Amino acid sequence: MPSQSGGMLRQPVSVWATAFAAVVAFMGIGLVDPILPSIARGLKATPSQVSLLFTSYFLVTAVAMLITGWVSSRVGGRRTLLLGLSLVVLFAALAGTSGSVAQLVGFRAGWGLGNALFVATALAVIVGAASGGAEKAIILYEAALGLGISAGPLLGAALGEWNWRAPFFGTATLMAVGFVLIVTLLKETSRAAKRTRLSEPIRALAHGGLSTTAFTALFYNFAFFTVLAFTPFILGMTAYGIGAVFFGWGVCVALSSVFAAPWFQRHLGSVRVLCLSLAVLAVFQVGIALSGHAGIVIFTVLCGIPIGLNNTIFTEAAMKVSDAPRSVASAGYNFVRWLGGALAPYIATKLGEEAGPAVPYYLGAVCCLAGIAVLVTRRRHLAALDHVDVGRTFQDATPAAAA
Repeated sequence: MPSQSGGMLRQPVSVWATAFAAVVAFMGIGLVDPILPSIARGLKATPSQVSLLFTSYFLVTAVAMLITGWVSSRVGGRRTLLLGLSLVVLFAALAGTSGSVAQLVGFRAGWGLGNALFVATALAVIVGAASGGAEKAIILYEAALGLGISAGPLLGAALGEWNWRAPFFGTATLMAVGFVLIVTLLKETSRAAKRTRLSEPIRALAHGGLSTTAFTALFYNFAFFTVLAFTPFILGMTAYGIGAVFFGWGVCVALSSVFAAPWFQRHLGSVRVLCLSLAVLAVFQVGIALSGHAGIVIFTVLCGIPIGLNNTIFTEAAMKVSDAPRSVASAGYNFVRWLGGALAPYIATKLGEEAGPAVPYYLGAVCCLAGIAVLVTRRRHLAALDHVDVGRTFQDATPAAAA
C-alpha cells in the first residue's frame, strides 16, 4: 500500500511511467486543434464535418467508459492499459492514412475506445500506486492532463505545418513509447477480488451526489469543448498561431489544476469553487463572442483558468461524493460528462456555420449557468464534499502538513 506521507513529486517509477503515457494520451485531445482548418482544406470538408473528429472520439469514449471496469476487473489494470495503448497506436496510425472525412472520423472513434480503456485505468493505477494519498494522486493525474492538453497543440502545429497527416503518426509513435514504458516499468497488477458488472456504473448514478456531479460536468464539458473545437475556425491563423494560442490555454489549465484548485478548495469549498469557476467560464465565453481578434485570443487563453479548476475538482468530487468503488464511480461519471464533449463540437460548429460565430459561445455560457443551477438546486446531495474539504483544511493546518 502506498505511503500517505510522500510528496507529490516523490512517486514510484511505475507512477511516472503511467503519467507519461497519460500525458501523451491527453495530447490526442488538443492535437487536432491547430490542423482542423488544414484537414478541412485537405479533405474538402466543412468545419462541421471536421468537428465530427471530436464527436466520434468522445462519443465512443463515453460509452466505452461503461466497460472499463468490467475489463480491468477481469484482466488486471496493466493489461487494460496495454490494450488501450495498443488501440490508440493502431487507430492513430490509421487516421494518418485517411482519404476522406468519413474514414478519419471512423478511425478517431477507434482511437476513442483505446483512450477510454487507458485513461480510466490510468487514473485508478495512479491513485492506487502513488504516495501521498488520493488528493495528490488526482492532482498528479490532472497535471498530466494539463501538460498533455498544452503540449498537444504545439505538437499538432509543428507536425501539421509539414503535413496534416503527420500529427497522427507522431501520436502513434509516442504512444508506442508509452506502451514500452508500461511493459518495462509497471508490474503486473492483481485482478480485482470482485468482478465489476456491466450495470454497476449506471447503477452508481442513482446516488444523488454522483449524478449531480456528473450532469453538472456534462454542461461544463459542453462549454469546454465549444472553446476547444470551434475556436480554431474563427482565429484565422496558421497552424503555428493556433497551436500557440492553445498552448497558452493549456498552460493555464495545468497551472490552475495543480496549484489554484487545492488552494481554492481549502478556502471556499468544492461546491463554491465549481459555481465560481463556471460563472467565470461563462463570462469568458461571452467575451469571446463579443470580441475582435485580439479579444478572442485573450479570452480563449484565459478560459484555461476556470477549466483547470473544474477539471481537478470535478474529478475529485466524482471519486469521493458517493460510496461506490472509485473505478465504478469514475466510469459512471465519465460516461455522462464525456457526452457533453461528444455533443458540443458538432452542435457548436453547425451553429457557427448557420447562425454566426458568436452563437456557440452564448450557448456555452448558458450551459455554464445551467451547471450552476444544477449545483445550487441539488446542493444537499453534495454534503459529503463538505467533509472532504474540512478534512483537507484540518490536515493542512497540522504541524505535519506544514512540514
